[in-house]
Amino acid sequence: MHTEEKFEDIIERELLQLSGYHQGNAGGYEPETALFPTEIINFIQTTQPTQWQRLANNSDAQKIVIDSLTKELKSRGMLDVLRNGFKCYGKTLRVAYFQPNTGMNPETLALYEKNRLTITRQVTIKTGRIPDILLSLNGLPIATIELKNPLTGQTYQNAIYQYRTERDPKDPLFTFKQRCLVHFAVDTEEVWMTTKLAGESTHFLPFNKGNNHGAGNPVGDNEEYRTSYFWLEVLQKDSLLDILARFLHIETKETKITTATGVNYQKKETLIFPRYHQLDVVGKLIAHTKQHKAGHNYLIQHSAGSGKSNSIAWLAHRLANLHDNHDEKIFHTVVVITDRTVLD
Repeated sequence: MHTEEKFEDIIERELLQLSGYHQGNAGGYEPETALFPTEIINFIQTTQPTQWQRLANNSDAQKIVIDSLTKELKSRGMLDVLRNGFKCYGKTLRVAYFQPNTGMNPETLALYEKNRLTITRQVTIKTGRIPDILLSLNGLPIATIELKNPLTGQTYQNAIYQYRTERDPKDPLFTFKQRCLVHFAVDTEEVWMTTKLAGESTHFLPFNKGNNHGAGNPVGDNEEYRTSYFWLEVLQKDSLLDILARFLHIETKETKITTATGVNYQKKETLIFPRYHQLDVVGKLIAHTKQHKAGHNYLIQHSAGSGKSNSIAWLAHRLANLHDNHDEKIFHTVVVITDRTVLD
């Protein structure tokens, strides 16, 4: 296994060389807004020159755009803005373009190719702490990663402890929904994740492949770590953009609370990021169906509490929009038969 290079240097190098990333500039990060303003403006100028030209006559155009973006991130959240853009002077500006379901529109595909994923090491955030890695899309932060190497006496559990005790959930970078959508605790053996920092009560879920029908990850091939799949497969450009476009969603639950003064309703929002086995099963079924079309049977085994409902929903939505290599729709109707009322 790798012996000379540091763990974090290997991940950075492989993201840059193999997974479609660009090198980020820590100096371009603005702690107050938790954004990379220059990257954002460059993306808008490159992909939407007509809209930009209408704004460019104003000497404060860049500030106006970033101010408008910041306000909409606060009110609508990062995921909504990534998918639908934001308003500035009545015009919609896009901050990302996602892969279309078909290849029938070359212009849409060309815009998709202009997305820039960047990896930035050790940006200085408003509260003074420095995350190991910050991943951004066109200047908007989407994920942080804390890295630990068991060879130095620390594991992913130390990274989880760091997130719970040393990361301020009120820092602009960590504010729920408004900036980073997911946070990963990673070592050479395991990956864990959370979508919401809440101090000591922050809840992490495993993001592992499983090993021999148990927890953890199988031994890596050749020079790979057990967790190499994380940055070589999951964080690969097309994969991560697909997760942002088609998997992540906000789940809202309303609880009725009866008090002495009447009935109150408490709303709780949870940002759902797919776990590895969910990405794996949907990806495999979509790939097989795209090649072999309809008419096949499959069995998917999920253990209790492993997210069956979301896997069903993600798969149903993907099948409903699936086209073959000739851009022909494969399914015209998707029927889900279930006794799980939550799926209604």
